[in-house]
Amino acid sequence: MSGKFKKQLSLLDLTFIGLGAIFGSGWLFAASHVSAIAGPAGILSWFLGGFAVLLLGIVYCELGAALPRAGGVVRYPVYSHGPLLGYLMGFITLIAFSSLIAIEVVASRQYAAAWFPGLTKAGSSDPTVLGWLVQFALLGLFFLLNYRSVKTFAKANNLVSVFKFIVPLLVIGVLFTFFKPENFEVQGFAPFGLSGVEMAVSAGGIIFAYLGLTPIISVASEVKNPQRTIPIALILSVLLSTAIYALLQLAFLGSIPTEMLANGWAGVTKELALPYRDIALALGVGWLAYLVVADAVISPSGCGNIYMNATPRVVYGWAQTGTFFKYFTRIDEQSGIPRPALWLTFGLSVFWTLPFPSWEALINVVSAALVLSYAVAPVTVAALRRNAPDMPRPFRVMGMGVLGPLSFIIAALIVYWSGWKTVSWLLALQIVMFVLYLLCARFVPTQHLSLAQQVRSSAWLIGFYAVTILLSWLGSFGGLGVLAHPFDTLAVAACALGIYYWGAATGVPAHLVRLEGEDESESSHEVQVGKRPAALAS
Repeated sequence: MSGKFKKQLSLLDLTFIGLGAIFGSGWLFAASHVSAIAGPAGILSWFLGGFAVLLLGIVYCELGAALPRAGGVVRYPVYSHGPLLGYLMGFITLIAFSSLIAIEVVASRQYAAAWFPGLTKAGSSDPTVLGWLVQFALLGLFFLLNYRSVKTFAKANNLVSVFKFIVPLLVIGVLFTFFKPENFEVQGFAPFGLSGVEMAVSAGGIIFAYLGLTPIISVASEVKNPQRTIPIALILSVLLSTAIYALLQLAFLGSIPTEMLANGWAGVTKELALPYRDIALALGVGWLAYLVVADAVISPSGCGNIYMNATPRVVYGWAQTGTFFKYFTRIDEQSGIPRPALWLTFGLSVFWTLPFPSWEALINVVSAALVLSYAVAPVTVAALRRNAPDMPRPFRVMGMGVLGPLSFIIAALIVYWSGWKTVSWLLALQIVMFVLYLLCARFVPTQHLSLAQQVRSSAWLIGFYAVTILLSWLGSFGGLGVLAHPFDTLAVAACALGIYYWGAATGVPAHLVRLEGEDESESSHEVQVGKRPAALAS
């Protein structure tokens, strides 16, 4: 028998889920990558990334408060634009979330190799057999922590989070005692120009480091008082993480021994491959290096544990849309956990470790994939405001006429800045999935929407994919360079603005919009928008 989700998460739990998801391996590796790409101007990259995620987080506040649904990141597009859009978002979000769990255990193993060299092959970042078994054991631990109940997961996460934040604050305090202002002038403040600042947001790991909002949305149906708790947790998570990340980058830049910069910033990644551990050793602060390694094992593990919790909710949400196997909508009656979806998540996370990838090789792809799933949110909000104006909105975003298009444009730019190698295959794969859906549409149970209507409501996204691929091919971020910087960035922004309004105007017609009225007890009845159903207001 299928049970119900249990509302057990408080504001503290939810905020720690957001901060815990944000503070994974990103802060441990990104500092040197950002410095190598943007130099001292990388501080601006952190603020740009934080601003982008804050905008998207504010937009998600309206959706999360109005429709607290498990796997909401996948289900909201279904409400606004139909099952086809939900299918596309479900696919890319599942790939991104499950592979992110793998990335975090890879990061833990890479840092742990500083103590136990036998975990990593000499001269590379690839794991030995023992190293892979350690990764597998960590994944098994995450699985067990999430198998019993959501409260067991939350308690474990809260304990880990306390340690995760003490170490970064210690790093900031200690490194500022070695601060050298001349580091910001020796090669110039922005040696790689504005394009370096932009590229660092995607390729430097910044946007990857910030992506912790969707776990908050994914557990929305298990939150006490979600209309108040979700917006506060989202905004707090982004603001606190931006402040800490910017201070960490500033401390790192200022504490590097100036002689290391004789050949420029580009070599910083090789000199300081494990940034804060290596800089602590270079400065003779051995105890700090020890703490950083300990935190570097714990922080990514905590983040991986959070995504082991969030991913089954995405699987569940995708299955609820009718475009994925219904078997994964089953919830254990006693624990309130979607255990079939949890088993699938565990299997996928193990699979992503099999090619033995490095952290650096995966962050760009995962960052772009997650931003793509985020980018749909402002279009969804705009479409629902147009076609479901009477839907109760406990948290209503002010200035959506500006914030909506601005957040979509910034998300589009972050995807574009990922570079041609990432954009070409990632977005092309989404177009292939669109074609597969059309070929198999007769097997998808979407009673209230015709295939023609689904295509009309989703065409804007395919147009966005196609235009981004074309501009990336012609542009200066790994493309042919026909469109020089900043004209390529301006072209992407202009196209994104037009596509935003296209998507907002082509949502599911008002008389066809349907929202599930189950409040995650997962009863089967539906309600029609426009009748102000009480179930949606609670």
